[in-house]
Amino acid sequence: MSIVNAATAPLLTRSRQEAGPAKERPSIDDVIEAYMGATGVLQLLKAVFVAFAWAMDAQQVFISAFTDAEPRWHCLATASGCSPAAAASPCALPPGSWAWDRPAAASVVSEWALGCAGPALASLPASSFFAGCLAGGFLLATLADSLLGRKGMLVVSLASMSAVGALTALAPNVWAYVALRFVSGFFRSMVGTCALVLSTEIVGKSRRGTVSVACFLCFAVGFLSLPVIAYALRDASWRDMYLCTSLPCLCYSVLVCFLVQESPRWLLVRGRKQDAVEALRHLNGGRTTAASFSMSMLDACDAGTSGGGSVFAALWAVWERPWALRRLAAIMAASFGVGMLYFGMPLNVGSLGSDLYLSVTYNALAELPSTALAWVLVGRADRRGSVAAEVLSFFASCAALDVVLVYATELFPTSVRNSAVGLVRQAVVLGGASAPVLIALGRQRGSFWSFGVFGIAIGCSGLFVACLPETRGKSVSDTMDEGGGAQPIATAASCNFSACRVNHVP
Repeated sequence: MSIVNAATAPLLTRSRQEAGPAKERPSIDDVIEAYMGATGVLQLLKAVFVAFAWAMDAQQVFISAFTDAEPRWHCLATASGCSPAAAASPCALPPGSWAWDRPAAASVVSEWALGCAGPALASLPASSFFAGCLAGGFLLATLADSLLGRKGMLVVSLASMSAVGALTALAPNVWAYVALRFVSGFFRSMVGTCALVLSTEIVGKSRRGTVSVACFLCFAVGFLSLPVIAYALRDASWRDMYLCTSLPCLCYSVLVCFLVQESPRWLLVRGRKQDAVEALRHLNGGRTTAASFSMSMLDACDAGTSGGGSVFAALWAVWERPWALRRLAAIMAASFGVGMLYFGMPLNVGSLGSDLYLSVTYNALAELPSTALAWVLVGRADRRGSVAAEVLSFFASCAALDVVLVYATELFPTSVRNSAVGLVRQAVVLGGASAPVLIALGRQRGSFWSFGVFGIAIGCSGLFVACLPETRGKSVSDTMDEGGGAQPIATAASCNFSACRVNHVP
């Protein structure tokens, strides 16, 4: 170009010619990684604190293993014609010829004589809880992607679950108990989902696997605490179990409200850039000034995509895209079999004739090595192969469930992640909802209807995983345009990454 032409050429054209071809602008994931890729101790502690919600979740899920257990009974010494060997149930014996080994108030089955009412009524409280989980999962999942956000939905779920749990201790009859268990399951449905998504979205890519495993470890801790609490209250009322698990959960929800920040990813996707700046600043412990964040994030980065939208916009976005719908259907089908075995085995330990406290403790302890196995699989093995291989027993089902949930967070973008993971968890719960009925049938007609069906379901579930893509080591997407294996396009979700780097203050 001559000097004259150079002098008269438009400035914008000259700058583009001098700078060379435009580089592909990165996504929100690149911007977030620039600020919190090297996750500090404070970030990691906050993520683990959020993950502790899984401990509260585990207590409400498996509490019925003790409160709804069928207690043992014995014949009275003065009674005649009473023989435990001849009568499988005390319902066929004359009144006054037998007695429970523990106080009648120790279980809802003995207090309200549910064992004599048939398997349908005996399994109704546990099935009602899982039915509530299903209803809540479908109706509340989208709120975390739209109106309330991850943190808001987590606080509402924890507070509501604990309040209903405390009210359950006041249930005057079995029908009120069933209704309260349904409401408890309704609000509980989003605790684990929001905690998992939020904890993985407030750390960098290198720590997501570790934080995910921390969620599962906390779940094992909560599960393991139940036999300890139940044994300490073995001669007390089942109502005390609900009070001892609900009140600490209520206190924890208050701490989450004041100590935890909202997901900056979700804030950016919703167009709340200033709130995202403040969240990132708090996550970094105030090491980066708000002014420097504003320069890079607000001026250079136009990351907002949808500040509004209906409550069900996330589900509609999945429905409109065949690739997302196929992923969701496949992983939900696999999750159903995992859920049936995962929830069915612990709830059915009472049918094995062994000590209830030790049996539940052994099941809870099985969570710990399976969590370690999940950590190895998440960090080093392919997602598809991991889930397909880990569907053979309860120990393996624990690891399979862990990997399935991590897999689900990586399969879907930020804009619909909470809704998608919520639906995956509902498939797990749907499998769990069928477990109490199968357990009751197994007690009446033979173990094939419980353990046999569990084995068939878990054996078939791994076949659906072959339909899913591999995600290990790949960046997560933030918008639906980036999903499905497509390259991120130059949309409002892109930004000038070099400007973000320059203005970043460690």
